[in-house]
Amino acid sequence: SGGSEHTTVHVLYSRFLYKALFDLGLTTESEPYRMRMNRGIILAEDGRKMSKRWGNVINPDEQVAHVGADAMRTYLAFIGPYNEVGSFPWNTNGLIGVRRFLERVAGFFEKVADVPVSAELGTLMNQTVKRAGDEIEAMKFNTSVSALMILSNELQKYEEVPKEAYETLLKLLAPFAPHLIEELWEQLGHVSSVHLESWPAF
Repeated sequence: SGGSEHTTVHVLYSRFLYKALFDLGLTTESEPYRMRMNRGIILAEDGRKMSKRWGNVINPDEQVAHVGADAMRTYLAFIGPYNEVGSFPWNTNGLIGVRRFLERVAGFFEKVADVPVSAELGTLMNQTVKRAGDEIEAMKFNTSVSALMILSNELQKYEEVPKEAYETLLKLLAPFAPHLIEELWEQLGHVSSVHLESWPAF
């Protein structure tokens, strides 16, 4: 939550150490990092910087105990883009909303059927695969998660969720909610891990 100035200190000290190791002949490269990617500051819900003094620090362990690690991880991806200057206020309601999104995805399991994908849904699936993949490559995880939410909202309209569409959604969501998605993937009858699957093509 400290933002770029917090990251700078860690990178600076580790760079000093790495360069000393290079001078001793214990590493093969003179520089340890090619680039730095980080998010802006995650503010407290009151809009101020998190501080023990102000008593507004969000304890991640407490949040994980309350909503689960996958919801926490997905919310942190959804809260804002990487490598852009800015600050992003913590929003507990947003975290709960992400938890509900994951619950909705899990609930689709009960409606999965071997039915064909309609042309309209097929178009949205292709758009989602392209957008989610492009945004992950660009470290814009928030818009990638947003695209998955849009696909999820569309699947919610179906009495029977096409298995192909559901499996595509699970593969795209796996980097954000790895534990839940692995469980759902196994329940679909797959023996190998969803994390060993190829990224969907569009």
